[in-house]
Amino acid sequence: MADRRLEGLALKVGPLGEHDRLLTLLSAEAGVIRLAVPGARRPRSSLAAAVPLTQMELQVVGRRGLPRVRQLRVQHNFGAVGQRLETLAGAQALAELCMALVQDDDPLAGLLDTVVIHLERLETISRDQSSGCTALASSVQACIHLLALGGYGLPLQNCCRCGDALIPPIGQWDWRCSLIVDEGLAIGRQPGAAVQLNPSELALLQRLPRAELPRRRDGSLMGPEDVWLRLLTVVECWIRCHLPRPVRSLAMLRESVIVSSSDGAGRS
Repeated sequence: MADRRLEGLALKVGPLGEHDRLLTLLSAEAGVIRLAVPGARRPRSSLAAAVPLTQMELQVVGRRGLPRVRQLRVQHNFGAVGQRLETLAGAQALAELCMALVQDDDPLAGLLDTVVIHLERLETISRDQSSGCTALASSVQACIHLLALGGYGLPLQNCCRCGDALIPPIGQWDWRCSLIVDEGLAIGRQPGAAVQLNPSELALLQRLPRAELPRRRDGSLMGPEDVWLRLLTVVECWIRCHLPRPVRSLAMLRESVIVSSSDGAGRS
C-alpha cells in the first residue's frame, strides 16, 4: 500500500484505543482528514508530537477506513498561545471553525494558509503580553476571514431588507442597524434583531475583512473592549445560524477577556 505525504495543522487530537491517538488534520490537499497515530500515547514514541495546534509534515499509509501516520515532522508548534487564556481560546475557536467549515476530503483553497497567519498573530499577542482586547479583536477578525473563505461571509455592504448601501452615519448616535441572523444587516431598529450596532460599531465591523486590524495613527487598536465583545456576539450569532455546528470556544474567549479585564481593573 503506497504511502502519501500530507502537510497540515492539527485541529484536534484525542485518544484512540489504549496507546494510539486520533488526529484531526486540516490539509490543503485533503481538507479535514482523520488519521490514526499508532503508539503516540506510549512513552518516548516518535509520533508523540501529534498534538493540537501543530503544523506537521506526515507520511500516511492507507486511503480507506482510517489512514495511519507512519512518520511525522513538526514544522511549527503554536503552543505559545497557551500562555494566555485569551489567545488559547481564540486559537481553539479557529480550529473549531475550520472543522465546521470544511467537509471531509473536500479542501477549501486558502484556508490553511489563512488560519496559520492568524495563529501566528495570536502567538505574537501572547508572547508580547498585548491586551486581552487585542486578542479578542484578532480572533474576531480571524473568524470574519475564515467565514468569508468558507462561503459564509457576513454581508456588510448592503441592507438585507431594502438593498440600500450600509453607510454608517458617523456622529448620528441614535442611528442603528440590526443583525437579522438568517438574512444579514438591516438599517434601523428591527424587531427580533440579535444585535443592534451604532454607526461606529458598524464602521469597525466593515473594516474587518481587510488584512490588518483597524488601528489609529498612533498604532493603538481602534474600538474599546465592549464594542469588540458586541462584534464577537455578531460572529457567534451568525455561526450558530449558518454553520452545522457551534464554535463553543468563542464563549470561553468572551469569558476570559471579561475576567482578564476585571483582574486588571482590580489591580489598578
